[in-house]
Amino acid sequence: MKTRRIPIADICKISIFSALIAICAQIRFDLPYGVPFTLQTFAIPLAGVVLGPKKGVIATIIYILLGLIGIPVFPGFNAGFGVVFGRTGGFILSFPLLALAGGIGSKTNNRFLLSLCLVAGVAINYFCGMLMFSFVTKNPLGLSFSYVVAPFIPTDAVKMVMVVILGESIKNVLNKNRML
Repeated sequence: MKTRRIPIADICKISIFSALIAICAQIRFDLPYGVPFTLQTFAIPLAGVVLGPKKGVIATIIYILLGLIGIPVFPGFNAGFGVVFGRTGGFILSFPLLALAGGIGSKTNNRFLLSLCLVAGVAINYFCGMLMFSFVTKNPLGLSFSYVVAPFIPTDAVKMVMVVILGESIKNVLNKNRML
């Protein structure tokens, strides 16, 4: 059986983005109903755009695993199974899909297609988050939508525009310096 090695440079880039997601999770504003506005939903698709789908997903999964084992990387320096399987758990569990969407979109080298992929990733994130919130809180889906999706649509639209702009810039700099 042949073992495949991951280059040290890739391990470093993945680690940097896992740390960036954890840092951005702490930049938050609490909203009613227990779902905070954070910048982690900016860092996650950015990881996909810059690192590509595979490495972006790995960075996101590492972030989630760190939180699951008790390292306080989730918003408010929280951690554990209670967070991942609590009212915000659907958002957290779908984060790898958000990174995947960004990574797939970045492979197209087309801003419009990247934007469509990001919208799809955010929609999946919203849907999973709303379902889990509804299940845990026993609220109907319509009410859950108004609590945990509707308030985030304007700010997430701005975040995705920034992901497109910043992601492409970062990729260009890293490619120019042969770091990607």
